[in-house]
Amino acid sequence: MSSNRQAFLNYLASTSDSPMSIEIESAKGVFMYGPDGKDYLDLISGVSVSYLGHSDPRIIEAVKIQADKHLHLMVYGEFIQSPQVNYAELLAKNLPPSLQRIYFVNSGAEAVEGAMKLAKRFTGRSEMAAFHNAYHGSTQGALSILGGEYYKREFRPLLPGISFLRYNCLDDLSLITNKTACLVVEVLQAEAGVVSVDPEFLTALRQRCDETGTLLVFDEIQTGFGRLGEVFGFRKYGALPDILVLAKSLGGGMPLGAFVSSDIIMSELSHHPALGHITTFGGHPISCAAGLAAFNVLLEEKLHLRALEIEKLFRQQLVHPVIREVRGCGLLLAVEFGNSEMMHRVVANATRNGLITDWFLFCDTAIRISPALNISENEVKTACSRLIAAIDQSII
Repeated sequence: MSSNRQAFLNYLASTSDSPMSIEIESAKGVFMYGPDGKDYLDLISGVSVSYLGHSDPRIIEAVKIQADKHLHLMVYGEFIQSPQVNYAELLAKNLPPSLQRIYFVNSGAEAVEGAMKLAKRFTGRSEMAAFHNAYHGSTQGALSILGGEYYKREFRPLLPGISFLRYNCLDDLSLITNKTACLVVEVLQAEAGVVSVDPEFLTALRQRCDETGTLLVFDEIQTGFGRLGEVFGFRKYGALPDILVLAKSLGGGMPLGAFVSSDIIMSELSHHPALGHITTFGGHPISCAAGLAAFNVLLEEKLHLRALEIEKLFRQQLVHPVIREVRGCGLLLAVEFGNSEMMHRVVANATRNGLITDWFLFCDTAIRISPALNISENEVKTACSRLIAAIDQSII
């Protein structure tokens, strides 16, 4: 056992009894490399984070330039820092007029927490609603609106007054009432195994929230930044949120999250009390510089449009008697096997074949495909070849 592996097992807190424990020494593009030179094609881009792949030179250069200027200066919101200002301005220019105020934080869970606090503050209400099989983070507030009991039963009591709706079920709209501060929804349920929203259902959600004075929160932590074929996934459906939550790809590979709303709604955090939401490292200048560089590339190269073309190639390549379905949109796909044991064998064999994938928190019969948006056609074919080989090796 290598010294790094032993130290990993001895000193880092574990999230499971069986971590992947793959040692990575370097990464470039869609490939990661172990100390022995073995390459691993990253089919999930750090779970929808590195949407330009690893070590993109434009991001690295932006990080270096900012590092030469300064790192952390002051708690968020006090000093004028150009990486924050420039990134917020570019995001606002690519969002509707009702989404112009960006509050940068460190992660997706923090962004969800901020959105929940903002909704409670603006509406004066305490009840909230979310969906079965939804994942919004692991902090206690975000955990309260997580749509599955397995991951939260040992951490109760959590926030009271949470209602859970069935995704795409119009009958459950009555659970949104004039006591509901906000409804948090993904425009595509990622951890449910990539379940797409019915556009009519999303429209009905918007109407119901308007009727009850409930703020509609879109969690685009996994679906934002081109993955669904639009710069922001909600653009596919017509409905607008009152609050938008972003993270993962937002930082271009660096830790960054944000919740976004209108000036009227967001201003509630600035008074009674002042400092109604505080973060020390949110909007770190290095993270904002990296995210800004990546976002400029996405816009200039229109990678969101390319995601739809690459989706077609994956669907053409992923044909096998064991594969029951390939579902999803753009470059957030699920390969369904219909069997948990088969799925786990495929993931293990894929790793041995130099392919990194995983499964979903609320769907253990399918594997995830969410690669970098600039993955080449040859790299797609290599990934699919390795996956098909893993499937063949997994058949008993």
